[in-house]
Amino acid sequence: MTDQTIAPAAPLAPLAEPEYKEQVAGQWQLIWWRFRRNKIALLSGAVVLAIYLVAIFAEFLAPFSPEYYEGRYAYAQPQQLHLFSQDEDGWRFAPYVNGYTSSVDPVSFKRTFVPDADKPVPVAFFGKGEPYLMFGFIPADIHFITPVNARDPMYLFGADRLGRDVLSRTIHGTRVSMSIGLIGVTVSLVLGIILGGISGFMGGTVDNLIQRSIEFLQSIPTIPLWMGLAAAIPQSWSALQVYFAITIILSLIGWTGLAREVRGKFMALKHEDFVVAARLDGLGEMAIIRKHLVPSFLSHIVASVTLAIPAMILAETALSFIGIGLKPPVVSWGVLLQEAQNIRSVASAPWLFLPGAAIVVAVLSMNFLGDGLIDAADPYGQ
Repeated sequence: MTDQTIAPAAPLAPLAEPEYKEQVAGQWQLIWWRFRRNKIALLSGAVVLAIYLVAIFAEFLAPFSPEYYEGRYAYAQPQQLHLFSQDEDGWRFAPYVNGYTSSVDPVSFKRTFVPDADKPVPVAFFGKGEPYLMFGFIPADIHFITPVNARDPMYLFGADRLGRDVLSRTIHGTRVSMSIGLIGVTVSLVLGIILGGISGFMGGTVDNLIQRSIEFLQSIPTIPLWMGLAAAIPQSWSALQVYFAITIILSLIGWTGLAREVRGKFMALKHEDFVVAARLDGLGEMAIIRKHLVPSFLSHIVASVTLAIPAMILAETALSFIGIGLKPPVVSWGVLLQEAQNIRSVASAPWLFLPGAAIVVAVLSMNFLGDGLIDAADPYGQ
């Protein structure tokens, strides 16, 4: 009988570091890793963050307050910002814009403005300008960019029919338009999760009642519904009251889509083992929804909310543009676009459409961000 030597088993190869990390990482870590691989969504997220920073620090970033005007510069065209100037010592950093030379057409009496290189207007970064209250209670007078002499004309985005700075009004309008989308979506999120969750989890008569209500709201034409609700706002209300009323109106219309999505998720998960185990453990229905069902698809809710904010912004813009939403003295992107409703604006002052460019950038960035979040919300997908 011959001796047979049994060779020892080869040691298991250690897992590669990336593979090991994915096996031990949590869901939110996996979502972040997948999201950052989407460069467009990552860039869009940076743009959205920048837009909200503009909204927060609007007083500091805007050269003037939204009410500041110089009637003599009505419909003044945009000026180009020059960062360097040349003198006998060569080039040096000295920001300026060219002043205006104006003329009046003797037939139409139309005043036109032409930038004049012989009239430089010195500009200062982080210079003193019009006083304001940062966050509503901190007195300050430092602006990111402002003319050295407050009476000199500086209209980087041009001026409107009253001689108000379009750039400053666009920056201040960012706060209203972006916040109304954020607040409106928050209210819609609460309604959508509560009503959609109850509908999908309980079923039966409650489900039928909520779903028929959703179908009724979705069957009403959007513009007439907006007009009817906006017409119900008393004319005596202040601008702040109208702002909140428009936010509630948009929220009451915008919750239905999210509620349908939440209902579908709840119906798919309510018979899972972890839900049955929680029920057998004695948890009530609302506790199961709050502690187990909602967290299980929270990433999907975040992605859906990101896509809902642009819809809110566009809705506010449409309402304000047709005159049934926010109105002056409130400054929003939709209110600013009201200035571009006449033929003269289209023909001779196209810069009044620049707030529309801000809307396009914000909506596209939010949509790209939402698409990236939806892809990342399923970290195990391909």
